[in-house]
Amino acid sequence: MTAQDYYDIFERSTSDYHIADNVDAPSANPFSNDTFEHTLYAKNHIDAVQWHLEDIIRDPAIDPVEALALKRRIDKSNQDRTDMVEEFDTYFRNKFARVTVLPEATINTESPAWALDRLSILALKIYHMQAEATRADAGEDHRRRCAAKLAVLTEQRSDLITAIDQLLDDMAAGRKYMKVYRQMKMYNDTDTNPVLYAKK
Repeated sequence: MTAQDYYDIFERSTSDYHIADNVDAPSANPFSNDTFEHTLYAKNHIDAVQWHLEDIIRDPAIDPVEALALKRRIDKSNQDRTDMVEEFDTYFRNKFARVTVLPEATINTESPAWALDRLSILALKIYHMQAEATRADAGEDHRRRCAAKLAVLTEQRSDLITAIDQLLDDMAAGRKYMKVYRQMKMYNDTDTNPVLYAKK
């Protein structure tokens, strides 16, 4: 698979989410459970739901009790998102496990998994900026500004797809290598968050 293939799955998931456009609607993942494609689609669905939860919680008239429940839901979503990116890391580590790393090989600033995380978010940004650039009830100035931003996002997508492909090619050839640093989110851990372990 190429980075364009990954993006196409993210784009499909983003589009599918907006059929119901409801944060409580179940995912309609079309891929088999044991495939990388399934994980890619599921990751973007998490991102899409969280995108809209972040919109909802910014309602200035939101009930504080509802806001707290949403904040907890967003926290869980962040953890699920991180866990899924780590599944991507495991996939790529296994994929390149037998590659002979060249003596002059270098490490990248981020793993392929975190680059795919950015690509998934970019699919959502493009979808929503496109909607704003063509919004019938918005003024022409708003649509023009959003169209300019959409052009930048589209260019960013092209650059990121190219960069991911180059990174994966370099890893396959042993010119780059990856290390997996698991995310250590201390605030979710009852052993490392002082507010939580003080209540034990």
